Amino acid sequence: MAALTSSHPPTPSVEVHNWALNSFPQLRLLRASLHEALTGQPMPPGGVLDAIPEKVVLVATELATNAIAHARPPTVVKLCRTDDAFFLDVSDNDPAIMPEFADARPPGAGGLGLQLARKIALNVGWYVEDDTKHIWAEFPIPKP
Repeated sequence: MAALTSSHPPTPSVEVHNWALNSFPQLRLLRASLHEALTGQPMPPGGVLDAIPEKVVLVATELATNAIAHARPPTVVKLCRTDDAFFLDVSDNDPAIMPEFADARPPGAGGLGLQLARKIALNVGWYVEDDTKHIWAEFPIPKP
């Protein structure tokens, strides 16, 4: 399996909202609330949401599911933004487990969340801070 590159997000951002999750049933609420938070954000001049809410919700669900399944609660999902991008940060309390791409697993065996994030987001990375592991993904705000 290939490891995800350790790095902080490329630019400082401002937190829009965060969610603390302890169980799988809370993912449904996360998806609805995250979509609402994204669609309620003002766009920069010329910026459009396009498919950002659906992409962010999909990646957040995948990463949070992995954290809930493999780490100690709570899993914290943060939505942040800069002038031209949204950032998703999913953190858990198990910094000893490095995030890895499930390159060689057969379809249906799980572990494809990071691959999905890598395909959908502009950038994906991870880092450890204060005994907390963070996986982040960057979604630029498209301009027509």
